Amino acid sequence: MSGTIGEALTQLEAVVKDRLAAGDADTSYVASLAAKGRGKIAQKVGEEATETVIAALTESDAALTGEVADLVFHLSILIADRGLSWSDIAAELDRRHGTSGHAEKAARQ
Repeated sequence: MSGTIGEALTQLEAVVKDRLAAGDADTSYVASLAAKGRGKIAQKVGEEATETVIAALTESDAALTGEVADLVFHLSILIADRGLSWSDIAAELDRRHGTSGHAEKAARQ
């Protein structure tokens, strides 16, 4: 992996997409999770989000870092399974940039 988050996400995204395309559930965790369906992928994202919250409140920085990495990994699978990319997420963040969080949330309702 590389040093910046952008490079790391790009590399992770490529690996996830390759493993989804290969579909070898016997040798790939990504493919085996995807084979169980989007609901299972989403469930794993929820589990990792919960573990991230627990680590943030009760564990070391190293534990939190590991849980955040697990969450990003599983989010990468979910995003790819939907046919989206981290570029789509970046574009949405760019769109929101400079807008108050309160105003942005109100505009979605």
